[in-house]
Amino acid sequence: MEAGQAPRRNLTGSNQMGHGTDERWCVMSTPNGGFVDKILIRGGKPLNGAVHVRGAKNAALPLMAAVIMAEEPCTLHNVPCLHDVFTMDKLLSTMGMQIEFTGRYMTLQADGISEPYAPYDLVRKMRASFFVLGPLLARFGSAKVSLPGGCAIGTRPVDIHLKGLEALGASICIEDGYVVAKGPLNGANYALDFPSVGATENLMMAACRAKGVTRLTNVAREPEIEDLAYLLNTMGAQISGAGTDMITVVGVDSLGGAEHVVIPDRIEAGTFLVAGVATHGDVTVLNANPDHLPGFLDKLREAGAEVEAHGSRIRAAAPNGLRAVDVTTRPYPGFPTDLQAQTMTMLCRAEGVSHIKETVFENRFMQAAELVRMGADITLDGNTAIVRGVPRLSGAPVMASDLRASAALVIAGLMADQGATAIARVYHIDRGYEQIEERLAALGATIERVRN
Repeated sequence: MEAGQAPRRNLTGSNQMGHGTDERWCVMSTPNGGFVDKILIRGGKPLNGAVHVRGAKNAALPLMAAVIMAEEPCTLHNVPCLHDVFTMDKLLSTMGMQIEFTGRYMTLQADGISEPYAPYDLVRKMRASFFVLGPLLARFGSAKVSLPGGCAIGTRPVDIHLKGLEALGASICIEDGYVVAKGPLNGANYALDFPSVGATENLMMAACRAKGVTRLTNVAREPEIEDLAYLLNTMGAQISGAGTDMITVVGVDSLGGAEHVVIPDRIEAGTFLVAGVATHGDVTVLNANPDHLPGFLDKLREAGAEVEAHGSRIRAAAPNGLRAVDVTTRPYPGFPTDLQAQTMTMLCRAEGVSHIKETVFENRFMQAAELVRMGADITLDGNTAIVRGVPRLSGAPVMASDLRASAALVIAGLMADQGATAIARVYHIDRGYEQIEERLAALGATIERVRN
């Protein structure tokens, strides 16, 4: 055990909810499990059937960070078994938090945290680690957190986070690659320059224990923000307006324990639906929330897919193929940037010419060059991709560059009706998709992992 590290938690578990954690998968998926390096696919088969959606990674990570402020244990249910979750687990455990992770249940207790410090070696691995800044500053009155790392899909500056914390009264400086922040925090009015999800969540958490009332405007409206606010309110916070463009937080002196179920992963749901229609198949996602995917589901229908949503089930089918559509990524409730790469792949074989405009991140077309290797016709013009539908894609060796691009290449491999596709650097996909090859195989795909 490393010095200062809390007792380790169990990373294996049983089959909770009928679609739970495979012990072998958990061992392979820990941050040190980098020996898995390729996914092999032989495509040309329609995907058919149903698949359960896991808990949302982008909800679970800030929920875990929020527990830093709790004076009693918190339990999270429906936690996904993913690299990013393990990375946050390791960061929080290194800081002194006690975490038990069994199956899809995670219990976190923060009373062992004694120093508000998040080291470079861990924060650099995942941008979401920066979520600890606001909670540490709120609890301890000071924090030292490394500047973050993560997917290379754009600059994604942390300036919005830091300016917001300064508006709450924090003094902030950058020293040797670390953000050093000192309080105390006081309620204030602050308008975000851009509706950043991460900044909205960091500032909302920090404001929970600031003195007075904080009003945040031009905030992000994503479902993950509502989920975080729900947990914080259960812990004793006073937050209103989450899900709108203005959030009001009345500061409290302390936060207690809570029990909370992580919302379904809307990006995972969308990815499986795209895989289904892109292969001219018929796929139903279970344990989903169609209200979290309004812009995306509308585009599927516009492209000619049959889409049905009932309760927590969403079905999409395209037995007769798809037609071109134009897509512009926008903050929620617009079309999600995290589904842009998958949708580009789907449109590679749609009839006609599609235009995809990326307005959220400036470097998120890295999958395009790999798709061209497989026979796609894609032209890039600044932040717009012009996709001309082609009769077929062919298997080829390709390389994943980030999380969502890796999912796009898997879909391309499933679409390719000749040859085999070998995807390298698939550690990216394990950051956001649990057991993806086994779940796709259950839908009829010919897909496997290959280890060195």
